[in-house]
Amino acid sequence: MSIRFPVLILLLAVVLLVSSNVIYRVLETQSAVKLHFGELTVSDIPPGLHFKWPVADDIRKVDIRILTLDARPESFYTEEKKRLEVDSFVKWRVVDVGAYYKATSGDEQVARSLLEDRINDNLRNEIGVRTLHEVVSGERDQMMAALTSSLDDTARSDLGIEIIDVRVKRIDFPQEVSSAVYERMRTDRQKEARQYRSEGKEQAEKIRADADREKVVIEANAYREAEQTRGAGDAQAAATYASAYNRDREFYSFLRSLKAYQASFSNKGDMVLVDPDSDFFRYLNKSDGQ
Repeated sequence: MSIRFPVLILLLAVVLLVSSNVIYRVLETQSAVKLHFGELTVSDIPPGLHFKWPVADDIRKVDIRILTLDARPESFYTEEKKRLEVDSFVKWRVVDVGAYYKATSGDEQVARSLLEDRINDNLRNEIGVRTLHEVVSGERDQMMAALTSSLDDTARSDLGIEIIDVRVKRIDFPQEVSSAVYERMRTDRQKEARQYRSEGKEQAEKIRADADREKVVIEANAYREAEQTRGAGDAQAAATYASAYNRDREFYSFLRSLKAYQASFSNKGDMVLVDPDSDFFRYLNKSDGQ
């Protein structure tokens, strides 16, 4: 019993050692290639458990998930020879593991370096045939679509990589010309602001002049209507007075004398020097006023 136990342990260790060199596992996020004495024999090994010959076979696994390459900012010239600093990134994944291994030996850093060179070359070609306005806003979407398509064709054939998307994060002017550009932009905005203020003042003066003219016209029309109304009222009052006077002249004369007496003797201190026989006192001297 004491001898069998170490033997079993030894046999188990040998089995595990052999199994680890014969059986290998490929994860769902991976693909693999098999090298037989350093020569590529099998490509695109799917996920799962697989067998290999110990020592003779070597398995190289590759991540087939979507990866992101954040490229370094580079300088490119537009069609007008204006230099731009472009910062971009790429979404990519391995679709042909055999071609990928042949081009990069399975090293992701080598793949990133080769892919970044191709990105810069394609960006240089696309930006070089467009103006600054087209790069920044006018044809930016079209440029990205064309860049993605051309880069995908190159990467598939050369590296076994699919380019899913290419995007520009930022486009800047070089540091040495940024100040001049911003100053020119500020000057242009100030010029536009002065033009808008001048046009606003012109419109304000026009509106103010129109309002003053309308005010004069309205006041003149109102004064004319007021005078016409006042004249019509005075005429109607005079007609009413004349009608009343003609209806009973004696009574009308008496009423006017009473109003004159009231106005003349309204204050105790008033003094009037009048001939007693004048017409002013005729209704005080005689009750019939004759």
